[in-house]
This record gives sequence, structure tokens and C-alpha cells, in this order.
Amino acid sequence: MNQIVELQGALDAHGERVEARQTIYVYEAPVRLWHWVNALCIVVLCLSGYFIGSPLPSVPGEASRNFLMGYIRFTHFAAGQILAVAFLLRIYWAFIGNTYSRQVFYLPFWDKTWLWGIWYELKWYLFLVKDPKKYIGHNPLGHIAMFSFMVFLVCMICTGFALYSEGTGIDSWQHALFGWVFSIFPNSQDVHTWHHLGMWAIVVFAIVHIYAAVREDIMSRQSMISSIVSGERVFRDDFRD
Repeated sequence: MNQIVELQGALDAHGERVEARQTIYVYEAPVRLWHWVNALCIVVLCLSGYFIGSPLPSVPGEASRNFLMGYIRFTHFAAGQILAVAFLLRIYWAFIGNTYSRQVFYLPFWDKTWLWGIWYELKWYLFLVKDPKKYIGHNPLGHIAMFSFMVFLVCMICTGFALYSEGTGIDSWQHALFGWVFSIFPNSQDVHTWHHLGMWAIVVFAIVHIYAAVREDIMSRQSMISSIVSGERVFRDDFRD
């Protein structure tokens, strides 16, 4: 269960309330490493995936000496496999890490405070309330977004490996583990289409994710961007008049 942090301002020698700071170690090193490896893989996958879906109209030189699209496909496949392995390791760390390492894998619908926080955070993002709430981990709205992203990431991994199995053959481990995707979408082109649309959904998520992190870092007086680097969440309350 996530926690809401309430900070009290300290008093200086003149009795004035001054800035109070509280630092809490939230994101452990494996979680931070996964975040940045995942981000790098997604950038590579989106760029290479775009050119796979919309190949270059022409390439310079003799065709027999040019392997540009082959390199792009290899980069895409390599980044996808790194992403998948990192995701499995992230699941493993959710079992042995701290409370916040498993937050993105479940939604606490039984928690009334969390449910109330969804509505409050929605109003906060729409500039309908003045004072932000401070959370040690993800706020409820961000929690839902990250959980949805993890579910979506599983879908992208499954469809990606299913498409990859078309090249490795029905005797490959890729087809053994992910061939069931074609029982849902018998037409391979449908899988290609959904996988390609998923790329654009990830691009939109990344834009919103970065915007929300920067906005919260500035407006909510709690560290966001630096937290995923150092692991520490710093709460800043300026009470000076």
C-alpha cells in the first residue's frame, strides 16, 4: 500500500517556519537500472520498429553490398530480447526487493485511501486543486499508468516474439512459447498491425510520462527525476512567508 507523506515545517531562531526536507530511499539500484535499460531499449525499438514498418525508399550502393535493413532488424530483435530478459529480472526483483519494487505489478482496489487518491490526483493534474499530496512511491494515478504500462509491455513482448518466430520456425522456442498469439490473430498481418500501433502507444506514454515527472518535480515539491537516479525521494516544503 502506498503512503501519503505529511511534513511539518521546522522553526528557525526567529520562530519562522522554514523549509523542511525529508529523504526516503525508495527505488533500489536494480529497479533504477531496469528503468534506464528499459528506456534505452524502448527508444531503440521504436526507432528501428518505425523503419521496419516504413522502410527507406532506397539505399545507396549495390544491393548485394548493402545490409542496412538487415542491421536495423537485428538491432530491433536484439533490443527486444534485452527488454524481455530485463523484464523477467524485474519480476524476480519484485519478490525480493522492497515494497515499492512490486508496486507496479498490482492495483490496491481494496484501499479506500488509494481510491480517493485517484480522483484527487486527477483534479491535481487538471489544475483543479491547489495543494499536492506527497507519496513515497507512485501516486494512485501514476500507479495505474505504470501498471497499465507493464501489462502493455507484456503484450508487446508476446506479439514481438510471435512475429520473430515466423523467421525461426515452428520448431523454435519462440514459437513454442509465443505461437499461441496466432491462435488469437490467425492473420499474421493483424499481429504486425497491433504491434506497430503499440509502438505509437508507447511513444504517447513516454511523452506523458516525462511531462508528468517534470511537472511533479516542479509543482509538487518532491523529487521525481532525481529519484530514479539516486533512488531517494526528497520532500520539500517551503513554509517561509
